[in-house]
Amino acid sequence: MQQNLKWVGAIFLVLAAIEIINILSGRSLNYFGIVPLSIKHLPHIFSAPLLHGNSWHFFSNIFTLCIFSFLVLQYGVKTYLKVTLFVVITTGLAVWLFGGRGSNHLGASSVIYGYFGFLLLAGFISRKFSRLLISIGVAVLYGGLIFGVLPRGGFISWESHLFGFIFGLLAAKLWAKVPSYSKAR
Repeated sequence: MQQNLKWVGAIFLVLAAIEIINILSGRSLNYFGIVPLSIKHLPHIFSAPLLHGNSWHFFSNIFTLCIFSFLVLQYGVKTYLKVTLFVVITTGLAVWLFGGRGSNHLGASSVIYGYFGFLLLAGFISRKFSRLLISIGVAVLYGGLIFGVLPRGGFISWESHLFGFIFGLLAAKLWAKVPSYSKAR
């Protein structure tokens, strides 16, 4: 548990440092968001989840990201890293291909929705009671997030939410199972 808290603390500090730099630079780092179908912005699928449009955007994401990171870390650091990388890459590519034209998609909510999808399904797949409780708790406390996958007006990337959620569910199918070890006889 202490190791997981260190991971969460590191995530918080890195994102807070990037937010401070972004504020001090007049949000110039937001250039590194995902602009759909722009070849020069394709590599930004890795930087977009680290950036936020404003401080409200940052604060609305950081605490949920930290809570969900802690919960996904219950599946182990290896699984956490696989899920995170998978969600970042697949969601980033899907947003790059299908996101609103002329828009700049950024923010950790793509990863949050990936973790949300993972956590909702992973407890049921793992068949481990403590992880099932996490899935139920996430459903009860954060179930309203599901409405974020629907198109809305404004500057909210519902595409990032939708694709993050879908690929989070897929990540659960891929990596939530508790390995069973058979004894050699």
